[in-house]
Amino acid sequence: MDFTVSVIIPTYNAQDFIDKTIQSVLMQTEVTEIVVVDDGSKDDSLKVLQALQKEHKSIKVFQHEKGVNKGRGATRNLGILKATSNYIAFLDADDFYLENRFSLDKTILKDQAIDGVYNAVGFHFYRDIKPNEQKHFKLNTITKTLKPEDLFDGIVKSKYGFLHLNGITIKRKAFSTIGLMNPELIVTQDTDIIFKMALQCCMLPSNITNPIALRGIHDDNIFNKDEIYKKYTPKCFESVIDWSFKNNIEICKIEALVDAIWVFKFKQKEGLISHIDYWFKLMFKFPKLLFSMLSIKYFPIVRLRKTLFPFIYKN
Repeated sequence: MDFTVSVIIPTYNAQDFIDKTIQSVLMQTEVTEIVVVDDGSKDDSLKVLQALQKEHKSIKVFQHEKGVNKGRGATRNLGILKATSNYIAFLDADDFYLENRFSLDKTILKDQAIDGVYNAVGFHFYRDIKPNEQKHFKLNTITKTLKPEDLFDGIVKSKYGFLHLNGITIKRKAFSTIGLMNPELIVTQDTDIIFKMALQCCMLPSNITNPIALRGIHDDNIFNKDEIYKKYTPKCFESVIDWSFKNNIEICKIEALVDAIWVFKFKQKEGLISHIDYWFKLMFKFPKLLFSMLSIKYFPIVRLRKTLFPFIYKN
């Protein structure tokens, strides 16, 4: 299978960044088409895209019906459906690729048993760096070379780091197996699909030491909005649990997702009543969990027993 790549770029109010983003893709010789989906931008993003499209035949610009805004999941999904190359890669509209983005990927993916690869992704500041800020923006990668069957366990709770969608190159036909992104997730839909790739695709590391793309850091980044991530991170795990049951994923992997939910929830320092309320909602949402040992193992009082009853567990 020829190594041809469609790069999917969802765009929303990115007039200040989109030209740089697309130029970084145009210099990649392996890219045969750039699929840009404008998600109802209110600025001049669409005008910039249409001008670029006139100059470069490889650029294809799409919108949702009537130009409405549907969110990043639905927007990337439209891009995937419109793509025609053998492989798909992703890039956000305020990020950019570095030189030779696909050179190592191309070599690894000569083996047709491999579904996809993942790479390190770094950061580029479009604004001044705030004091002590840069230490929080570490390379998006994993710190250990993992076999495909170990990848999910290595990233589900960030044991060896985490991956960014900009660093993924995957066979287009893989989406026939794993499905498209969950459009109900306003954020974390990228994490959702990466977990599904790790669970059901043969994914190998490519360049996990040096970045092949840079994420743009500016004042409007959505990942600066902590509250929305507090709401949607558990929803992401729930989405993967639902998908896992439907795709007969082994129960130990599902338990890892349940465990990740509680690790996240307990970090939010919510009260016991709140945790129990969420437990009931989770169990009744997934009856297979309710009628398994996991329902007892992850009941909040059981999980927090040493905190709630320290006098029993004194050494």
